[in-house]
Amino acid sequence: MIAAFSDYNKTCIKCSVSLEIGNNIHDFCVNKKWYLCKSCHDSTQNGSRMYVDGRYISRAHPLYKPGKYKSFGDAAFSSLNNYTQIKEGHVYAITNPAWPEWIKIGKAIDAEDRLSSYQTSSPMRNYKLVHFVYFEDRNVAEKKAHLLAATRTMHPWNKHDNGEWFKLTDAEAIEILKEITID
Repeated sequence: MIAAFSDYNKTCIKCSVSLEIGNNIHDFCVNKKWYLCKSCHDSTQNGSRMYVDGRYISRAHPLYKPGKYKSFGDAAFSSLNNYTQIKEGHVYAITNPAWPEWIKIGKAIDAEDRLSSYQTSSPMRNYKLVHFVYFEDRNVAEKKAHLLAATRTMHPWNKHDNGEWFKLTDAEAIEILKEITID
């Protein structure tokens, strides 16, 4: 390995810094005859990409931050200022067979990522995303969805909502999400 290295140019092919084995070049780079200093090599290794739960996330995503995260929640809380300022996102309906008549209507920047976070709290991994819709202002849209759901489930003799959970069918929840308009 050292003999082969000494037969070639000992400068980085990108920045021309003098290469020294054991100091500023990775051993595997020497073995593969990649004459890049550690700094240049590491900068080419997609360090500017974002992955959430193994999925590539585009730079256009509002929570984009280079790195690898388990969920958007992890990414969001690592850049909390962005999370609270972002208005756009999904309003979604989620069910769980443990509560067959109940549907949760909530908001998230990414509904599928939110579903993943619910699955981690369920040993059966049995939450189901019924429907979701993208809105420019998810906060306003969620409030409207809650109002629509509450008016459909109101009965003077029985309470049919519990915060974000409503006694609705899947079809009713989908209809509510489709009815939401933001002026």
